[in-house]
Amino acid sequence: MLLRHTPKEIKERSALTINPAKTCQPIGAMYAALGVHKCLPHSHGSQGCCAYHRSALTRHYKEPVMAGTSSFTEGASVFGGQANLLEAINNIFTIYNPDVIAVHTTCLSETIGDDLNQIISKAKEEGKVPAGKYVIKANTPSYVGSHVTGFANMVKGIVDAFPVNTGKRTNTINIIPGYVEPSDMAEIKRIAAELGVKAIVFPDTSNVLNGPQTGKYEMYPSGGAKIADLIKAGDSAATIALGPIASGPAAKALDAKCKVPCEILNLPIGIRATDEFVDRLRILGGVCVPESIATERGQVIDVITDNQQYFAGKTAALIGDPDQLVSLAGFLTDIGIKVRHVVTGTAGKKFEKRVKDVAGGDVNVKEAGDYFYFHQLIKNEKVDIMFGNTYSKYISRDEDIPLIRFGFPIYDRTGHQYIPSAGYRGAMRLVEKILNAILDRQDRDAAEEKFELVM
Repeated sequence: MLLRHTPKEIKERSALTINPAKTCQPIGAMYAALGVHKCLPHSHGSQGCCAYHRSALTRHYKEPVMAGTSSFTEGASVFGGQANLLEAINNIFTIYNPDVIAVHTTCLSETIGDDLNQIISKAKEEGKVPAGKYVIKANTPSYVGSHVTGFANMVKGIVDAFPVNTGKRTNTINIIPGYVEPSDMAEIKRIAAELGVKAIVFPDTSNVLNGPQTGKYEMYPSGGAKIADLIKAGDSAATIALGPIASGPAAKALDAKCKVPCEILNLPIGIRATDEFVDRLRILGGVCVPESIATERGQVIDVITDNQQYFAGKTAALIGDPDQLVSLAGFLTDIGIKVRHVVTGTAGKKFEKRVKDVAGGDVNVKEAGDYFYFHQLIKNEKVDIMFGNTYSKYISRDEDIPLIRFGFPIYDRTGHQYIPSAGYRGAMRLVEKILNAILDRQDRDAAEEKFELVM
């Protein structure tokens, strides 16, 4: 009911966010850390922060997310959290025996000014880090950036810690998949394997947050990028970074550290972006595109062609993470849906230009926006379909617009963990979801005399 009081008149707001279209950096950092095999994320802050971050990921993936915390109390809040983190590192290795502890900061530890490099060095000097074990870190204050930048910072932390350039170049291609679902990471790996390209994908949360039910709990599932592979990434022939905001910083850091050249592409969501990804893999890997991949692409084209009359002329509004929205906007435009409004809560990397490059200049674009502004755009120009996470359902209900759940977090539906949106198979799934939403609405609104068996 409260959303019905959202006014149509849009006024400039410089110091007020209403219903943010993002969550905080540590959530993305925790998610990235889970993409390393036998890695335990560690929240350097209060217990409440860690509980929220774990809860957000657990509710989205329907899987238990484990993480440590420095458990700040009043004393640590005043005098710093060094003693807490040193004790935590010792306890975690002793009790839980991970191969890697991935430390990320919170607002509290960042405001105090804790120096993670110094604390981790001291832990090593005092023998709290066993031989063959690692402690990596990322600075992720929640008062700047978003979960996407937190993810990017932790992936850069992985690059800072592991890859080594031995001077012996291999024909392996590094792929940094961006802030996507475990199912998407699995699909990206499958496409590379189908092309015959040897790839190191990191982080990789497939078989970590979408594993099978075996009846036995495993604190460290079988998935995740192996440390040995992460070290070898420094000798790879090239890096493909999927998404300039989530993956670009790590790819550039790897280039600077180990002289591994990088190419930054859009996320392979939709046909156009997947074509670019497959083509770069083909060129960098020196391979030919197999018939199996060409067949998958042809099937998506066939489905779009068969149903283009339902897409043509429809309008859409999108809200979510920037790298995902750019590729999605391009795909919708390609199938005949006119993108009218695009809002992200994460700023940077020429987002407005990227959207207009793929969707045309006649689209309302806002970076560092919020749901209030998104709702106002829709009130001023209603659309046929919406794309967004679970929080979008309130606007969908208020404005009576079909919602396709897309992005993070999705708390009230399932399937995103297991069925990809990336690649040609993911494009097929998106087409099905879009088509079903449009036809379900057509059935619902049809008059009795126009309610047809076949539309």
